[in-house]
Amino acid sequence: MTLRIAMWSGPRNISTAMMRSFENRPDTEVWDEPFYGHYLHRTGIPHPGADEVIADQGTDWKDIARRCLGDPPGGSPVFYQKQMTMHLLPEMERDWIRGLTNCFLIRRPDQVVASYGRVRPDVTFGDVGFRQQAELFDYVIKTTGTLPLVIDSADFLRNPEAMLEAMCDRLGIAFRTEMISWPAGQRESDGVWGRHWYDAVWRSTTFEPYRDKSPKLPPELRAIAEEAEPFYQVLYPHRLVA
Repeated sequence: MTLRIAMWSGPRNISTAMMRSFENRPDTEVWDEPFYGHYLHRTGIPHPGADEVIADQGTDWKDIARRCLGDPPGGSPVFYQKQMTMHLLPEMERDWIRGLTNCFLIRRPDQVVASYGRVRPDVTFGDVGFRQQAELFDYVIKTTGTLPLVIDSADFLRNPEAMLEAMCDRLGIAFRTEMISWPAGQRESDGVWGRHWYDAVWRSTTFEPYRDKSPKLPPELRAIAEEAEPFYQVLYPHRLVA
């Protein structure tokens, strides 16, 4: 039986490092942002390498959703999907999501906005995915009757091993020490956009220690962080505590 984990995150979190951690398990295959091509095709947002991403990922969201519910190409028992909440556009149905084991990776809005603002100009509230994450969290609870796993990146980075052990326990899989560290470098599983976004991850061999930062934001970014805060607070009380 395949365990299909959908880890729903916004940008500028530890989502790619978390994907590395799970991919380093011998029983796991990963899929990097399955809906990125559809998202760029429908929105026209000029992300770096957009045409290449669209060509690589495809634009038929229904076909991609069916593949998310299928087995990974190598037939591994764990299928880890790094999913971005802002990629769930309004016209996309949600019922297929109930077939996944949905988890949520969260980070303080001021830290997300500060980080994203350094790599992309003209950041908007829609770019950071907080509303979509809270709405999806509520949807999963209402349609499955279960409280999904929530991981706050600050808690996680303070003690990755304990958090991974607790996560694996909740997911019903054995913790593997291989999840703590991984070889540096690029992966075949990385999206074609990796050269634009993954420099730090490609240099990494483990999770970076947590640094408690309260960034000073210009007014336009502060307004986005403040708008995002209530949505972050929907999930924060339910976070995993190891």
